[in-house]
Amino acid sequence: MEKAISDQPSAIGTVAHRHRLVAVSYLNTKPLLYGLLRSEVQEELEMDLAIPSECARRLVSGEADIALVPVAVIPELPEAHIISDYCIGADGSVATVCVYGDVPIHEMTDIYLDHHSRTSVMLTKLLLQEHWKHEVTFLPAEEGYIDGIGGTVGGLVIGDRTIGLDQRFDYVYDLGAEWKAHTGLPFVFAAWVSTRSLPEDFIQRFNQALREGMDHLPELQLLLSSPHPDFSLTEYFTHHIDYDFDEGKRAALKRFLAFVEGAAG
Repeated sequence: MEKAISDQPSAIGTVAHRHRLVAVSYLNTKPLLYGLLRSEVQEELEMDLAIPSECARRLVSGEADIALVPVAVIPELPEAHIISDYCIGADGSVATVCVYGDVPIHEMTDIYLDHHSRTSVMLTKLLLQEHWKHEVTFLPAEEGYIDGIGGTVGGLVIGDRTIGLDQRFDYVYDLGAEWKAHTGLPFVFAAWVSTRSLPEDFIQRFNQALREGMDHLPELQLLLSSPHPDFSLTEYFTHHIDYDFDEGKRAALKRFLAFVEGAAG
């Protein structure tokens, strides 16, 4: 049975306590965090930052009330309420979620799977099964695994650690671009999710804070330091990351979660 995902909060009222919020600490979340930190809504939040897999773990375990999580965790939640009109997504190339290697994908015998994000891991498996139609042995990735990529061994790398790797490896497969080629859809890597209904007035303030962060994106591109001399923040924020959780991304999320649930079953 398809899991119901709510993005229309049903609870109305006043927040009686501070919501425990955890978000990804990557470069692509800076505009969203900037908006939250500048807004009065932060007074209603206990905020923390972590890698995507830890954000997911805290939401599943009940240690967080709201989290910016890899969407592959949604089927594991007893309730999943997507509470924002903003997400971490891409409509084509995303630049920071890629499989790297010295040989083409069809010559890879093994692929390291970055342990930071289950969504990217599942997307890699989906593309290998449906798009590339190629079988490999999956290797668990531990710290330093990038140095093990070589020969016929490829590696999935996500986030800020990808920056500059395109100059190190001969073959780079951008998963946002590959998903787009396979489905014609954009993709949602992470969404703001709560495990319970939240007051509608809080949802509105939360979204307004994120919107204000997005409105300051031009200034942030000037204030933030580029993590690599050849990495353009302006190009990354305006041509790779797509923050709007629009109808195309809702369709993509439904398509992707159907694969995740099938793999789990």
